[in-house]
Amino acid sequence: MIAKVSSSAVVGIDAVVVEVEVDLAMGLPAFSVVGLGDAAIKESKERVRAALKNSGQKFPGHRITINLAPADLKKEGSGFDLPIALGILARQGIVPAERLQACLIVGELSLNGRVKPVRGALSMALVARKAGFQRFLLPAENAPEAAIVGGLHVVPAVSLAQTVAFLNDEIDVPAEHSDLASLLQENAVADVDFSDVRGQEHAKRAMEVASAGGHNILLVGPPGSGKTMLTRRLPTILPDMSLHECLDCTKVHSVAGLLAPRKRIIAVRPFRAPHHTISDAGMIGGGTHPRPGEVSMAHHGVLFLDELPEFRRNVLEGLRQPLEDGSVTISRAMASLTYPARFMLAASMNPCPCGFFGNAQHPCRCSPGEIDRYRKRISGPLMDRIDIQIEVPAVPFQELSGGSRGESSSAIRTRVNRARQIQNVRYGATGLTCNAQMNAPMTETYCRVDTETEHLLETAVSRLGFSARSYHRVLKVARTIADLAGQDALGSTHVSEALQYRCLDRTHEESL
Repeated sequence: MIAKVSSSAVVGIDAVVVEVEVDLAMGLPAFSVVGLGDAAIKESKERVRAALKNSGQKFPGHRITINLAPADLKKEGSGFDLPIALGILARQGIVPAERLQACLIVGELSLNGRVKPVRGALSMALVARKAGFQRFLLPAENAPEAAIVGGLHVVPAVSLAQTVAFLNDEIDVPAEHSDLASLLQENAVADVDFSDVRGQEHAKRAMEVASAGGHNILLVGPPGSGKTMLTRRLPTILPDMSLHECLDCTKVHSVAGLLAPRKRIIAVRPFRAPHHTISDAGMIGGGTHPRPGEVSMAHHGVLFLDELPEFRRNVLEGLRQPLEDGSVTISRAMASLTYPARFMLAASMNPCPCGFFGNAQHPCRCSPGEIDRYRKRISGPLMDRIDIQIEVPAVPFQELSGGSRGESSSAIRTRVNRARQIQNVRYGATGLTCNAQMNAPMTETYCRVDTETEHLLETAVSRLGFSARSYHRVLKVARTIADLAGQDALGSTHVSEALQYRCLDRTHEESL
């Protein structure tokens, strides 16, 4: 006879059910774990041995074989400690095997028998409900996170001894519960607001357009002009998060091990601002044991790259796939993993290496060659994927010292939500959520222009040398501007404003 305990492993950001099979046989004492486990799983035998002894249980002097099925799936992490220990106890008759059948169990064991948290609890809870398990027994620190999944009896485990007592009906462990509506309301609070920003009305308008259509945006201006301050407030005007988006973000952060202790759900759009020294694996994801990168941590939120030309070229070029596809695929010898990466790119840069090109108060010290080399650090294909490029000049003293505050984030977000609702109706069941995700055929369908506007576009394209991608992105931005105005047809005013959001193209044309 063997004992079977159901557990779970994370693959990418989703989880799969893993069956832990425990066999005790006569022979010389031995403890082996098979089933394509990593080093942490191989070391579990020492943790399990010490935890059982320090919890008052006798460790069997048999030949113990643990199989993690399916055996062809590579498994990582220490979350199999608790199911292995309970399987050994069930095989000895100390824990009733029938109590384990309807229960999914995960947890790492310390040497004294305490149950420690694991990664990916939300993904495991979702697969437990889908697989029809009645109970999900997991570490107490992870229980609040798993409890947001309805229709599942979540049992928090503090220690191995407490878990054994619970399974033997010696004690009652209250199930963890969550009020999802209250959690979303409590966590959807931002600590910054657009009303803090003085002046920069043109930049604020561009950010409103970017938020309404999901467009990538680049801010170009001298040091101290407020580029970072503006960008850090961008998530406060993005559309309200849906429950599906909240769960997606929480899954990614949980798998990456970045979900705060006892935090149940992420209800504010992520804002990630990696340093320019980041590696390509840190940005895109990967490593010896693949983990989500910054592009996945910014899923459904904002990825902010300050001083864009200072990032390594290979890191910037790695952004092209996630910007286009909304996901990133990490290929390794043993497996290929896909992580979600549907984010809005916000970046900033100086107009030149010294930062004062075109500034009347601070003469620029850079030569034309230095300026050209500085801007060429950003490739054309990447720049084509940035829909909005705006200049952010230094703020005049009169606006800084003025007493009036700017428009609040909530007022701007109301208009953004209204524009997104128009887009949701337009795209229906296509799966698109914003104008920035339109492909070329859809752009031709929804961004038709009249003769006057077409002539305006032809003149701009011929003078600025737009690529086909840039041309379509101007139309997408114009479509968003029309949506903000509540208008169905694209007019010359919408296209003219969209063309104003291509400052680097205009600068290049003026220099020719």
